Amino acid sequence: MLSYLLVLTVIVTVEAQRIQGEQKNDSCVCKLSTSIWAFPAVRFEKIEKQVQTCEENLTEFQKKIKDRNVQMPKIESTLKNIKARLAPFEYLNTNGLYNALHLQQLIDELNNIYSTASDANNKNPSKETQDLLKELTNAKKDAEKMYKSNVFNLETMKSRLRDLNNRVQTCKTLPEDFRSTCHQRIMSNISSPVVTKLNSVSKSYISGAWGRDAKQDGKERYWEHCLVSGHQHGNTIRMYNSYEDFMASKNYKDEYIASSYSHKNAVQGSGTIVYDNTVFYQCYTTAEICSFNITTQTTKRIKLDGAGIENKFPFCYYSCRDWTDIDLEVDQNGVWVIYATEENHGNIVVSRLDPLLLNITHTWKTQLFKRSVTSTFMVCGVLYATRFVNTYQEEVFYAFDTITGQEINTLSLPFEKVSAGIANLNYNPVDRRLYMYNDGYLLAYNTFN
Repeated sequence: MLSYLLVLTVIVTVEAQRIQGEQKNDSCVCKLSTSIWAFPAVRFEKIEKQVQTCEENLTEFQKKIKDRNVQMPKIESTLKNIKARLAPFEYLNTNGLYNALHLQQLIDELNNIYSTASDANNKNPSKETQDLLKELTNAKKDAEKMYKSNVFNLETMKSRLRDLNNRVQTCKTLPEDFRSTCHQRIMSNISSPVVTKLNSVSKSYISGAWGRDAKQDGKERYWEHCLVSGHQHGNTIRMYNSYEDFMASKNYKDEYIASSYSHKNAVQGSGTIVYDNTVFYQCYTTAEICSFNITTQTTKRIKLDGAGIENKFPFCYYSCRDWTDIDLEVDQNGVWVIYATEENHGNIVVSRLDPLLLNITHTWKTQLFKRSVTSTFMVCGVLYATRFVNTYQEEVFYAFDTITGQEINTLSLPFEKVSAGIANLNYNPVDRRLYMYNDGYLLAYNTFN
C-alpha cells in the first residue's frame, strides 16, 4: 500500500495541515478536517477594534493638525515680534560690544574704587570723600547680599559703579589750578571760521589734524599732519614757526616721527595733538598712546587697557570716519585721551595723561555711545561732543564735566564747516580756538566761555 503525504495550506489562518492518504482503487483517499476553515469570529472582532482605534487616533491627529494650522500664523507673528524687539541688540552681539560683568569682577572693581577713595580721604579729608566711602561700603554690602541670595542685577550695579568711580576720580589729588582756570564751566558760543585754507599737501588728503602747539607760555608753532596709506597712517608732521609761514605754506620743516608709515612708532588715525613740542598720537595698529619729542627725537608709549581699535569704536553719527578709535586732546589742564571700551559698552571713556611721565592719572566713564558722535574736544576739563547737522553745519550737543560728573544732553552750539566729514577737532588753550581738519580743509574758530 502506498501512502502519500498531502500538505494543504490554509491561507485564512496562515497555517499548514499535514494529512496522510491511502491509495484505494487507483485513487488517493484522505480524511480532511474542515474545522480549520471555521470563520475566526473572535480574531475578527479584535481586528475590528484595532481598526476602530486607528480611525479614532487618525481623527484626533487630523484635529491636532487643524489646530496647529490655526495656531501657526499666531506663533509666526509672535516670533516676528520677538525678532523685531531683539534686532536693536543684534549689533551688540555680532560686534562683541556687550560683555557681561561677572560678580567677582564687580567685587574687585568695588575694592579698587574703595582703595582709591580711601587714599584720597587720607590725603585730603573732606565731607565729600567721607560720604563717598560710606556709599562704597554700602555698595560692597549690596554685592555680598547679591552673592548670598543669588540675585543678580549686575547692570544696575555697573551703572552705580560708574557714577561712584567718576566721583572718586574727581576727589583724587589734582593740580591746584585744575578747578580754577575756567570761570564758566560750559562753553556758550562758537564763532564763524576765522581761518579757512586747504592743507599744504593735497586736497586728496582728507584725513589728518592741524593746530597750534598747546603749551601755554610756549613758542608759537603751528603744525599740520596728513594721513597717507588709505587715510590711515602717517610718519611725518609739518612744523611752522609762525602763523604767517603756515598761511603761506612756506619755511616749514617735516619732522619724521618714524622711518616709515608702517613702523611700530608710526601714527595711526587722525587723533593727533601737539603739546610742548611733543606729538601725542595712537601708535601703529595697537591700543597704545605714543609721544614723540621733536627736540630729543625720542618716543615713549603706554598701553590703553581695553580701548577698542581697528575701527571698532570710530566716530560715526552721519557716516563713520575710519581710524578714529582713539582721540588725543589738550586743554588748560593738560593732555587727554578719548576712546571707548567693551567694558563700558562702547560708551566714551575719558582719561587724563601726565604728558611728561606718559601715564594715566584719572579716568571717567560716560554714558555717551562713541559711534553716535562725529567728534570730541576738551575745554576746561569738560568733554564736548558734536554731531552732523548737514554738509555745512555741525553742532555741539553734549558735554560731560569731569569736575562735577554732570552730563548735559541739551546743548545746541551750531558752527559752520566747508565739507561734510570731520577728521579731527581740537581745542587750544593758548588762543582759545578750535582747530578742525575738514576733509582736507583747515578751519579755526574762536570760542566763548
